[in-house]
Amino acid sequence: MAVTLDDKLVVAISSRALFDFEEENRVFDPLDPRAYMELQQARLEVPAKPGVAFQLVKKLLAFNTAHARNVEVVILSRNDPVSALRIFRSAKEAGLPLERGVFTQGRDPFRYLRPLGAHLFLSANEQDVSEALALGFPAARVLTESVAAGVDYPHELRIAFDGDAVLFSDEAERVYQAEGLEAFQTHEISKAELPLSGGPFKPLLAALHQLQQQAGASGMRLRIALVTARSAPAHERAINTLMKWNLAVDEAMFLGGLEKGPFLREFEPDFFFDDQTGHVTAAALHVPSGHVRAGIANPPLVADEATERRKPKV
Repeated sequence: MAVTLDDKLVVAISSRALFDFEEENRVFDPLDPRAYMELQQARLEVPAKPGVAFQLVKKLLAFNTAHARNVEVVILSRNDPVSALRIFRSAKEAGLPLERGVFTQGRDPFRYLRPLGAHLFLSANEQDVSEALALGFPAARVLTESVAAGVDYPHELRIAFDGDAVLFSDEAERVYQAEGLEAFQTHEISKAELPLSGGPFKPLLAALHQLQQQAGASGMRLRIALVTARSAPAHERAINTLMKWNLAVDEAMFLGGLEKGPFLREFEPDFFFDDQTGHVTAAALHVPSGHVRAGIANPPLVADEATERRKPKV
């Protein structure tokens, strides 16, 4: 029987999101990558330090048991095959049972998301994330400057999502951007019973919900928070939307414009996803964070030839 990932939650992640390769990345030259490759080869026996998404991956893999593999994590990287040696050795040293990886040596890696059937793509490369989102895959640019995840909940995977343009479509956000808060509130009150369309991360929420049902023997738990700038009475449409989807969150924070960082610090997520650069940059001071380049708040990237040459290694 052919091997398939169809029954698993599949996460594709770049090496720079999983491990701290910021020092190595500083010597990378896209026109001549030899210095980077030589540095990685010289450090083959030096395990890389954990990166921003390390704790997320470690906890996801902990949902697997000897009898059921519910999660698959695949390295999807612009790195070269030589650097792959250090990545897999570092994973083994860290106790991460990673088996699969695709290394494209500078070429676009996101095209491999489709055959993987990925539910999430994490990368430090903004262009790759933008392309993945355009293809319909939940994707976020990891802020490599984020603080490390907390350690208070070793047997509980904690994930926090923004609402509009992340879990939900940006329909309401468009009203807010065009007409202001009062028009936004009026719009949402009038449509409180009408569910919002799904945003780019609805498929991941659904996959996590399924993982939660399978968790049993692993001893791992899952806790999800909705952390949104919405406030009452606009909260009703968000809650009603989740109910209509038959999906649930464990905590909901309707902050009405308050800074999200202090609330996220108390929740201690292993990762937080937001579409607003201001929110996610502030959150990165408190928790591991990723920018979802989707919705009206994020104009399309213009990638000219010079931009392509400056792309960092991931």
